[in-house]
Amino acid sequence: MSKSQILKKIAKIFGIVLSSVILILLITFIALWHNEISTASSMKLIKDRNDSHNDGAVYTMKVKGDYYFDDFIKQGGVSNDKELLSFITNHITKGLIKMQIKESNIGCSSFTAQTKDGKKLFGRNYDFAKTNTCIVFTKKSKTRHATISTVDLQFLGMDVNKNVEGLMNKITCLAAPYAPLDGINDAGVSCGIYMTYQGEKTVATDQQTDKPDFTSTTMLRMILDYADNVEEAVEIAQSYDLHDSANTSYHYMVADASGKSAILEWVGATDETDNDGSARKLVVTYNDKDSHIGEREAACDFQWITNFIIQPGYYDNVSEDEKKGADRYNQLYADLSPINAVVSDEAQAMEILSHVGRRGWNKQGDSNSITVHSVVYNLTDKTVMWVPNENYNDSVYTYSLK
Repeated sequence: MSKSQILKKIAKIFGIVLSSVILILLITFIALWHNEISTASSMKLIKDRNDSHNDGAVYTMKVKGDYYFDDFIKQGGVSNDKELLSFITNHITKGLIKMQIKESNIGCSSFTAQTKDGKKLFGRNYDFAKTNTCIVFTKKSKTRHATISTVDLQFLGMDVNKNVEGLMNKITCLAAPYAPLDGINDAGVSCGIYMTYQGEKTVATDQQTDKPDFTSTTMLRMILDYADNVEEAVEIAQSYDLHDSANTSYHYMVADASGKSAILEWVGATDETDNDGSARKLVVTYNDKDSHIGEREAACDFQWITNFIIQPGYYDNVSEDEKKGADRYNQLYADLSPINAVVSDEAQAMEILSHVGRRGWNKQGDSNSITVHSVVYNLTDKTVMWVPNENYNDSVYTYSLK
């Protein structure tokens, strides 16, 4: 055999070996990442940015697989954002790509209502600043509910002035299931998160007992994935230590298809003295057991919430403007009380949300000047009416969990 023939044979063998290695690597990559690849490729732009109106882009994402949340629960959750990032990086990107989740000062409004034929509704405005958002869909499994939730992509590090483009950005957005702001599950349970500005300089809740640990948005994810009703949502919240993110503090409202709702607040004594996040305890206020809050609340079957702690006496000895969102709280009551929170349909509930949309809101309150999204969850039909950036007349998206 000539030298040239030997070299050709070696080259052929080398080519076969190289092709085999590449094939093995490709198969391994697909085996490890097939759910993540499917999820990232499902991310679709449904409404582009409108910079003149401070509108961010809007996306949808359909999550394939379990996004490792069962593993997250088994390890006892996490007690801070750094640990959460470590978990997400190690599990979702297999340690290859660093990810980030951050939170900031947000303002919001919510209420419960029902239609004239008795269908239960949960309305929510998310107020912040210009940002891109994503409507995230997760599937039902043996242990978890199917859900629809909304995520602010700025919290995942996406540039507010750019569309989410490129493989790396879409892979980063795989963390979206861990950062919901509100949502609904297929049992008809809906939940939202709202900033509370607690303490003299806004101190984060940071409970330190022997319970497992959850951060703000992962607690909401837990409720959406596993709660069949309000009572189970409360049981979940009572079973974990809450650790709010990014030096901010939050409370929640949760409702179900029976018409029951509750506001979940982690509080100390008063706003003036509530500066030790580890000393806070969960206080649950149900819609049918809230006479201690005030005469208005006692007289109403519905609940509503903005950005201040509702517990009586909490704002003693501090100025009234410490009650962030009190103006919007009063406006919601003014709209809902005369009709006892009974509306014709989701469209009328959305109209009430528009009355506290922030672009036209010039009253006292927090500094968040944009309503990024408004949503009405129908807890009876398990449907969603979703509007971006106060475009109530021309951008209405509807979805169903049925």
